[in-house]
Amino acid sequence: MAEGAAKAVTPNAELLEWPKKDKRRLLHAVYRVGDLDRTIEFYTEGFGMKLLRHRDIPEEKYSNAFLGFGPEESNFVVELTYNYGVTSYDIGEGFGHFAIATEDVYKLVEKLRALGGNITREPGPVKGGTSVIAFVKDPDGYAFELIQRGPTPEPLCQLMLRVGDLDRSIKFYEKALGMKLLRKIDRPEYKYTLAMVGYADEYETTVLEFTYNYGVTEYTKGNAYAQVAISTDDVYKSAEVVNLVTQELGGKITRQPGPIPGINTKITSFLDPDGWKSVLVDNEDFLKELHKEE
Repeated sequence: MAEGAAKAVTPNAELLEWPKKDKRRLLHAVYRVGDLDRTIEFYTEGFGMKLLRHRDIPEEKYSNAFLGFGPEESNFVVELTYNYGVTSYDIGEGFGHFAIATEDVYKLVEKLRALGGNITREPGPVKGGTSVIAFVKDPDGYAFELIQRGPTPEPLCQLMLRVGDLDRSIKFYEKALGMKLLRKIDRPEYKYTLAMVGYADEYETTVLEFTYNYGVTEYTKGNAYAQVAISTDDVYKSAEVVNLVTQELGGKITRQPGPIPGINTKITSFLDPDGWKSVLVDNEDFLKELHKEE
């Protein structure tokens, strides 16, 4: 009996090793804006991002713009969506902020202020720490934390989301997506705990920052922020792992693995236990799609 049980467990154990071996990185975050040109101008002139791609799909009544600090082949970028005729969205309580690393927070804040940026926290050291930060909101109300750091290959360095059970989230992203817990900080004086998870050192690459506010287990999602995309060498195998982990920790597959009609890029998408959406994208197909649009 015990032998049979061991045999039954082995395929799952092997499958759960796959995310650690897979070639993964955070590709982009997708969210909706009310005026594409206005946001592009703010991100390029204010933050110093580059407009990497722009596409208009009139038959579907939407436009996309991809912006970041380096090419999509190697950098994390934002994918902005403008739906024809929709000028504003509800960001909700769960979405936190993006973070941008810069060598001079004070200088960047003055630049953003001159462009009409809404500075919600003036630059200065973190309470009880030495890091210099500031907060600004873009024209749609998305918050950006500005962090003073030395030169980095990835200035677009964090995506923060609020979660209802921090340990559950850490476990989910470790098991389902092969991420590592990089840092965990508890701030009892402010009644929150946060965790940084990702695929490499947080000073070298983009990480997810999960924040747990004591006693808060649910948040409204709004309709503004959509999802984060992550690369994989095998969408089908990756979906199997996610399916297995959702049975243990919650969440669900929302799109079975396979090619997107018309584009042929293979993807799968799912919700984590808090309802945050991620999309796994085939590595080779992603690169083909990029080069097709050049």
